[in-house]
Amino acid sequence: MSSNPASRLHLAVALDGTGWHPASWREQVARPRDLLTAGYWADLVAEAERGLLDFVTLEDGLALQSSRPGEPDGRTDQVRGRLDAVLTASRVAPLTRHIGLVPTVIATHTEPFHVSKAIATLDYVSTGRAGLRVQVSPRPHEAAHFGRRTFPPLGPAELRTPAGQERLADLFDEAADHVEVVRRLWDSWEDDAEIRDVATGRFVDRDKLHHIDFEGRYFSVKGPSITPRPPQGQPPVTALAHRTVPYRLVARQADVGYVTPHDAGQARAIVAEIRAEQEAAGRAGEPLHVFGDLVVLLDDDQAAAEDRRGRLDALAGEPYESDARIFAGTPARLADLLQELAEEGLTGFRLRPAVAGHDLPAVTRGLVPELQRRGLFRTAYEAGTLRGLLGLARLAGRYAATA
Repeated sequence: MSSNPASRLHLAVALDGTGWHPASWREQVARPRDLLTAGYWADLVAEAERGLLDFVTLEDGLALQSSRPGEPDGRTDQVRGRLDAVLTASRVAPLTRHIGLVPTVIATHTEPFHVSKAIATLDYVSTGRAGLRVQVSPRPHEAAHFGRRTFPPLGPAELRTPAGQERLADLFDEAADHVEVVRRLWDSWEDDAEIRDVATGRFVDRDKLHHIDFEGRYFSVKGPSITPRPPQGQPPVTALAHRTVPYRLVARQADVGYVTPHDAGQARAIVAEIRAEQEAAGRAGEPLHVFGDLVVLLDDDQAAAEDRRGRLDALAGEPYESDARIFAGTPARLADLLQELAEEGLTGFRLRPAVAGHDLPAVTRGLVPELQRRGLFRTAYEAGTLRGLLGLARLAGRYAATA
């Protein structure tokens, strides 16, 4: 790889509680008493911004965190409870200047009209640095919070059945329509719809507000939005994907997809599948980033990182397992791995700090300088919006073009 900006890596971090390892809250640097304060999140995002990272994602959910896929676990020895991701991002935004803020939204139970104005508002509050991470929820206990739908259990066994696969496909089709409605609502105001002319008494040009009149299998939304078009026009949409059905959502509707290859061969195969789905969706010419997700435990010494992982596992009472590859080692060895995976077509990485208070600074102060030395990462922020940082052009509103 050269130091040409086109071949540099993009880097994000995924923030969740005190870190991704379930025992992270028991570490001395963890600050568990501060988890529900604005200052805690502001400090983490400020650290990420010091490292010139493209963006942070903020995890969210519609039920308490659980160590079991698909159901509550009743545990009291791990972090439980969290703040709303969109509201946290809006609180932190004015305290930062460059970094993108990408909260998680559960499309399954959240109306796209609500999401569109929430993310548009975040884009105004951050002056063009908002993004969206869209997620689905097949879980019965989460559906029970809303009382509008009932879902049968969908555990690993059910997922292997044709009926389970069909249900999953429906959820992701619904999420694709959800994002389509959100995007159309962002476009429902033309960029210059607000006149604000005191002399003539005209605040809005009504001809530049558009009904989206979306009618689909899952949603019927008239529009327009109540929030003018966001500063970025279209804040970037992102999604995590592990297999073909979610890869299709990424290919149809995302600007950034997060994937979880465990080696270079898997990375190559996943990128190829997403690019094929992107072509099938008619988006072959559009930019679409594919980021690799990794859980990271970083120390200056290889043995120290491995020892820390063992100590955290002992505190948790079991080895920590993740959907993503778990890397324990030095920043230099992580840089080697990222470079190897990037050669298979990944355009960036979303790193999940095992212990936020330890591994986030290790990313910004250890990994980033190592990547900069190799000409693989920026040395200054080169754009004022998240779209700009990701190399995505600002798109014209679809209704303005046809009005």
